[in-house]
Amino acid sequence: MTFQLRLPNIPELPEAADASDTEGCIQCQMGSKLVLFITGHCHWMCDYCPLSENRREIDFMYANERRVEIGDWGAVIEEARAMNATGAGITGGDPVMARERVLEGCRILKTEFGDGFHLHMYTSIPFKAEWAAEFAEAGLDEIRFHFLDLKAEKYRETIAACTAAGMLTGVEIPTEPDKADELFELLETLRGMDVQFLNLNELEITVGNHDNMVVRGFNLSDEITAGAAGSAELSVRMRDRVIAAQIGAPDPEDGEVREAYPYHLKFCTSTYKDSGQLRRRFLRRGENTISPHEILTEDGTLVFGSIDCDSDDATDWIEEIHEQTGLPRRFMYFDEDNGRIELPLVMAEELAGEIDAPIALVEVHPTHERLEMTVVYLDGADRDE
Repeated sequence: MTFQLRLPNIPELPEAADASDTEGCIQCQMGSKLVLFITGHCHWMCDYCPLSENRREIDFMYANERRVEIGDWGAVIEEARAMNATGAGITGGDPVMARERVLEGCRILKTEFGDGFHLHMYTSIPFKAEWAAEFAEAGLDEIRFHFLDLKAEKYRETIAACTAAGMLTGVEIPTEPDKADELFELLETLRGMDVQFLNLNELEITVGNHDNMVVRGFNLSDEITAGAAGSAELSVRMRDRVIAAQIGAPDPEDGEVREAYPYHLKFCTSTYKDSGQLRRRFLRRGENTISPHEILTEDGTLVFGSIDCDSDDATDWIEEIHEQTGLPRRFMYFDEDNGRIELPLVMAEELAGEIDAPIALVEVHPTHERLEMTVVYLDGADRDE
């Protein structure tokens, strides 16, 4: 059976970052941040939450795509090393619902990788002000608040405490196309709050929120991205207002010259999140974990050849292929779980039809699970036959 899952094929991606972006954004766009899903627990007050059902209210941790047991920091560290991570983004659910776990993880990661290992966290909870110092002391460098229902006032005290504790503090929200007035008002409200940045994300329509988005009348903007129609356009309008104020120019919409906003605004599209950040993270992990028999593609996938083989025959077959072709043994690997010898694709093509066993091209994600994307049998064989 052939199973395919491809990232959007976008020939040109937006510029990765500018000098005013936060360190968390810069590293994320480089693909160098470990995604640490700390818990699936949340208050579930956001109808646009994109989280899939297999993570909602499940109290497990994920390090990138790898599911790990709670408290298995060794596996988290292993995954960070596998991608040569420069930091971690702590997400959920809502991480503050597993506060002690966050604090433990921050301390362990800082101890393992040093103070330069950048940590940022997302939350929508206006937690106790005294917790801010605890997060900062544990090593959290940056915190991003998601305003529930765009109600900023209830976060004021917590945000001030986080800034005072030394964390880079900001707001990150999806741009809801039907809340333009409230979002433009938020630009002004944030003038009086201790925030250093505002990140706008294009609202995404996913399997996890599709029904709710249909009820609200949102449609996809096009056939390539998961972005909701109108979200990107509204984000650009907000960004243009902030940029105009920064340079002292008239606002593009109403012509008013506004005082510069005391924070940085960044807009991130759904396309860039999927085919930019994710692809770069896959490429980074692939470069760091690739085996001699594999090829790393531009999409960040790994390609190799395979020969179906029983474990009892694997050693003899590898030795015979080595003797008959001269292929070094280190270019062959027996995958016991899948019952196959992996070897360079070019050798698999040469052996197709010469060996009485199914021979295939295999493409996998460079993740811990090595999700299989494509299997093409080179000799006409079919695994289901």
